[in-house]
Amino acid sequence: MAAARTAQVGRGRLLAIRRPKITAAATAVIAMILVGCSTPSSDEGTEDDPSPQMSGTRDATTSGPAAGASNDAEQSVVGTVVRFRAGDAVVDVTIGEDTTATRDFLSMLPTTLELEEFDNSEKIAYLPRELDRDGTAGSDPEDGDLIYYTPWGNIGFFYDASGFGHSDQTLHLGTYDATEEELSEFEGRETTVEIVD
Repeated sequence: MAAARTAQVGRGRLLAIRRPKITAAATAVIAMILVGCSTPSSDEGTEDDPSPQMSGTRDATTSGPAAGASNDAEQSVVGTVVRFRAGDAVVDVTIGEDTTATRDFLSMLPTTLELEEFDNSEKIAYLPRELDRDGTAGSDPEDGDLIYYTPWGNIGFFYDASGFGHSDQTLHLGTYDATEEELSEFEGRETTVEIVD
């Protein structure tokens, strides 16, 4: 029993001795981090050298997967025209809302899709990946709407939205002007999707 007490006392002393060393090491690391993150002094970044002093920064308006019209947070994407083309068949969609989902949709263009009939109400196609939809509200689809259906990751050209109500899973991307017969020309055909300049 005495040996066990000695081990416990010895273990307690060892921890008591090591704690100040660990605290000193942690303090040194924190100090190095703070020095490395401090703001530049007044003689850095002068008029003669206007370059940024930090490395690894990105200009969000000119780089990344959604560079161009769809990535500039100050420029709205409302009114952007997206063209769907399969041979001679063409349908233009006008983006109607500036949302995370519409910006992400635009960022993946150009792409190629294949449309198919669904439920005698829409022509659908599956996107190459799911859209980022953070903060994008649901919608009440109407005839002439291009939507994104979140559970399946597909877009849909509604031509008969009767009986459909508001759904948080149906995100409005834009509007188009085409009949069901015109949309049928896209079925089973490779369809190019791109932004019109």
